[in-house]
Amino acid sequence: MELRHLRYFDAIAETLNFTRAAERLHVTQSTLSHQIRQLEEELGTPLFDRSGKQVRLTEAGEILRSHMTPALEQIDLGVQALRQPGEAITGSIRLGTTPSFNTRMVPQCVATLLNHYPGIAVSVEELAAGQILKRLRSGHLDIAVSYPPSDGGDLWFEPLYNEELRLVVGVHHPLARRRRVRMVELHDVRMVLLTPQFLTRKLLDDCFDQAGAEPLVVAQMNSVAPMIELIRQTDLAGIITETAVSQSADLRVIPLEDPTPIRTPGMLWPKGATRSPVLRHFAEIIRRAAGTAA
Repeated sequence: MELRHLRYFDAIAETLNFTRAAERLHVTQSTLSHQIRQLEEELGTPLFDRSGKQVRLTEAGEILRSHMTPALEQIDLGVQALRQPGEAITGSIRLGTTPSFNTRMVPQCVATLLNHYPGIAVSVEELAAGQILKRLRSGHLDIAVSYPPSDGGDLWFEPLYNEELRLVVGVHHPLARRRRVRMVELHDVRMVLLTPQFLTRKLLDDCFDQAGAEPLVVAQMNSVAPMIELIRQTDLAGIITETAVSQSADLRVIPLEDPTPIRTPGMLWPKGATRSPVLRHFAEIIRRAAGTAA
């Protein structure tokens, strides 16, 4: 087994597509397939299920990846450390994120990265999903945490988990003691929501239409943190992703149903872009944080 076999396996495991992995590795698809067959023969077990329309990791592949990814990461960091020892590793990462992830998850991930690499500069831009796509394509962002693009043929999207959007109210709100709330019950309820430029708002508007409800949207904001603070200080209700807000003494977070608003966040980056070892490490930090949030 050689290091290149593991690099090839990692690329396919990340994209679940032999053609895309070959493009990323700058090799032919036949070369890539041959190398993976060699690896599977050496290990004595298939690593990918190729029987359906979509390539999937087998159980053996999942086990190998869970142990191999940290090892590859350490190899990359070791090579870079030899070139730039210790805390001398410098550089920058430009991250785009939608508001929901910039209240808790993204700051936690950035903190973890900076603890590893104090010489790295991180720039975080809180944007609507459409703006994120534009800035990724223009080269102004290296990576993003957002939602799947409808026209993302030139971008990689790696789903992280499924998340519910939940009703958030103050403790004295009439709905505060409910275990669940149906969307139709939000008809004529005074609310604060994200502005219409956000995909999350469009999703909620669709859910309201399905339920036949028309809330009284008396405030609209382009960031989640001030929405939460406004809910604390008023009688307004809001709908926020469950990863962005937690139960507290002065707030209640309540599941919604009929329909339940659900989104699939993930990581986005431009196809063909070179990813430094530090950027790869940052992506792994995001994956681990997402695994905790899921």
